[in-house]
Amino acid sequence: MGLTIGITYDLRSEYLAMGYTEDETAEFDRDDTISAIESTLSELGHRPERIGHARQLAAALIAGKRWDMVFNIAEGMHGIGREALVPALLDLYRIPYTFSDPLVMSLTLHKGMTKRVIRDAGIATADFFVAERAGDAEAISFDPPYFVKPVAEGTGKGISPASIVRKRAALREACERCIRIYHQPAIIEPYLSGREFTVGIVGTGDNAEVLGNMEVHLRETAEPGVYSYVNKEEFEDRVTYRLMAPGADPVAVEAEAVSLAAWRVLGCRDAGRVDIRCDAEGRPQFMEVNPLAGIHPHHSDLPIICNLAGIPYRSLINRILMSAMSRISGQ
Repeated sequence: MGLTIGITYDLRSEYLAMGYTEDETAEFDRDDTISAIESTLSELGHRPERIGHARQLAAALIAGKRWDMVFNIAEGMHGIGREALVPALLDLYRIPYTFSDPLVMSLTLHKGMTKRVIRDAGIATADFFVAERAGDAEAISFDPPYFVKPVAEGTGKGISPASIVRKRAALREACERCIRIYHQPAIIEPYLSGREFTVGIVGTGDNAEVLGNMEVHLRETAEPGVYSYVNKEEFEDRVTYRLMAPGADPVAVEAEAVSLAAWRVLGCRDAGRVDIRCDAEGRPQFMEVNPLAGIHPHHSDLPIICNLAGIPYRSLINRILMSAMSRISGQ
């Protein structure tokens, strides 16, 4: 017998209608993403119900609504804990849900805090420095070129060729621009000039496994040197994705090992992505993790990996649900 499954999300069209900008809503979901999840859950024999964002969830809970499970892809709008809002509310009412818990969602949104945990666990990651103010960058201990981005954004927000800073003298201005636009600290890392991978993972803890690993190749039409917001949005014309054959490429194998170790150390659950970039010596370095990865059937990286690997969208959604059910039944 199927489950009644609520769906929590932030719909981009709703926020645009409220006056938010394209950049502010870049992480939010398209209408057809929700339709795809809804129809897939129905195909799997469940009863999906749309809930919406955190405030709509809170109102529904207060009104007495309950579900057997919630399929949560809500990103939230404000604050470093914005991705934790829906999981925290569901924990309060003891309603099970897909994907990671409030601790993981808050930790992993802050790239600096995440890298501190990763570094402490002995997992390969490049040096970094978090600048609360532009002047803080003067204390940086490593040499250029640098890579500067907002400390708590996703979907390539704030990333462009201007994120690559070639000279120390230009670092303060780059940090000032990032802090001013995004109203948050900037994270500074050495610019990694090597290969880039995004690794899809499904499962939790010891049951987590690599779904697929794709290498990101920028075409001549792409913004150079970075997997930027523009390159992601226009990937059909700017990016070539290449699925890595399991075990065939030693660097890709190492990237997968780093990704899986990071996923488990951070306590991520059910499904998501880890982004890896190699340094000048070709060594894979953890960049960031996305425990709430985009799930549009054709335009999000995790489903793109699955499409390349011959894993149907329906199978991806089902494996996410099975992972959540398995860990919940084991608690």
